Amino acid sequence: MFGAGGGTSSYREAEDTNLVILWGSNARETHPIFFHHLLRGVRNGARLVAVDPRRTTSAQWADVWLGIDVGSDIALANAMARVIIHSGLANMEFINRATTGYDDFASCVEKYTLDVAEKETGVPASAIEEVALEYAQADRAMICWTLGITEHHNATDNVLALINLALLTGKVGRYGCGLNPLRGQNNVQGGGDMGAIPARLPGFQDLTDPTIHEKFARAWGGAQFPEKKGYHLSEMFEAMEYGELTAAYIVGENPARSEADQTRAVRLLSGLDHLVVQDIFLTQTAELAHVVLPASAGWAESDGTVTNSERRVQRVRRALEPPAGARDDLDIICELARRLGCDWGHPTAEQAWDECRSLSPMHAGMSYARLDELGGIQWPCPDESHPGTQFLHARLWMDPAEGMLAPFSAVEHDPPVDRLTEEFPIRLTTGRRLDSFNTGVQSNGYSSPLRAREALLISPVDGERLGIKDGERVLASSRRGSVEVPIRFEGSLRPGLAFLTLHFPDQVATNVLTIDATDPKSGTAEFKASAIRIDKLTAGARA
Repeated sequence: MFGAGGGTSSYREAEDTNLVILWGSNARETHPIFFHHLLRGVRNGARLVAVDPRRTTSAQWADVWLGIDVGSDIALANAMARVIIHSGLANMEFINRATTGYDDFASCVEKYTLDVAEKETGVPASAIEEVALEYAQADRAMICWTLGITEHHNATDNVLALINLALLTGKVGRYGCGLNPLRGQNNVQGGGDMGAIPARLPGFQDLTDPTIHEKFARAWGGAQFPEKKGYHLSEMFEAMEYGELTAAYIVGENPARSEADQTRAVRLLSGLDHLVVQDIFLTQTAELAHVVLPASAGWAESDGTVTNSERRVQRVRRALEPPAGARDDLDIICELARRLGCDWGHPTAEQAWDECRSLSPMHAGMSYARLDELGGIQWPCPDESHPGTQFLHARLWMDPAEGMLAPFSAVEHDPPVDRLTEEFPIRLTTGRRLDSFNTGVQSNGYSSPLRAREALLISPVDGERLGIKDGERVLASSRRGSVEVPIRFEGSLRPGLAFLTLHFPDQVATNVLTIDATDPKSGTAEFKASAIRIDKLTAGARA
């Protein structure tokens, strides 16, 4: 919506802002480094609002917790926008100068009254109004979100609804204000920056733009490469289903355990004509592969760069030699290229980075020497005299605004695809814990005093209603499959809501239960909203 896919603010700004809305993010456990900065802001007087179906350990630090029903984020955001408009707090000077589409947006949110929002979200109308007014009236405020917003069938629209709030109040493009997607793993931001997006080349440059395409083709010796958008991950699995994609090269990913509807994912990966997996462990996906390429660990056995959630590019230095037989990712890729008829030689990580800088304007000023000297640099950094950019989109406050105007988006509430019924009456949402990482490949080999065995967390009220004891093993079933799992009572959960992680697939195959309903714009599956039932493990239930 702004022309670049990155969080608008710096970590330092979280310490200096007046209000943070943490929306769909348990940052204390899933982004602990950022949460330390956020807590400094709280200690400096900032207010914290947590929007989350669970009263997470992050929400326990909040001044206000909005315990939203899963999948009703747009209804909440639109109702907040309506309150702001009707209270005369919309920043019309900013809206008229820097945005487009306001009238259609204002018309869209008009039907989202507080009564409607309370019915759809489960949040009291008075709390919705309080947070809306506080956000609008704060001098500096930021909205931060993660997978609680994006792992839905309407993920993109959820994000657009949050962007609307910032545009409505002029809380973007200024210090201490902004919109910040906290990245889920190390270098997720860097992956997107480097072009690991179907329609983008490094620096978010449009693959389909003939001028951009020609620039890269010249730099690559006249090489021919695709001129149209490729598949995103969900589309790849759809293409496997229809026989259009018959081979895959998977680097540092474990989709046999991380994909929603795990049974389908394993079936499709197992049916490929050729599967190559490049990883540091023999993952469950690697066990399905025809060829496994042992790689070095990027954080300790390789040189290069990573980019964090505040767009800061930082150096990574090899501290250890990889074990015998394992090779650096760059070395593996260049050797594959040579065997496929393209001899790229043996470039160092710095040489590869310098090529990137020569083609990506937003990285142009980030030499290794400057990254070392400054302890990292935030993009965009267009030349070697530029200090980097602490916050994005200050151009919107120029008079007149410079560059692309920021569009409002009229988006509508759309409930989860997997509807609750008498047969499947409990809403399962998934997430992560502080002590573990993704599918557990890297973290489960080590003990942690914080770690408990995987269990299906439910409200004690639900346990009593179902006649289930704390610790009892049950059969949890969705419309896609069933798993046996122990129950653990959790006071942070409201009746009707259950929680699992995907960290321990050998203990509980969580993604057998999750639905692969997909956002057509981003390709993200709806991990956060499955419908399940819980049965006691009698002989009949086992059958």
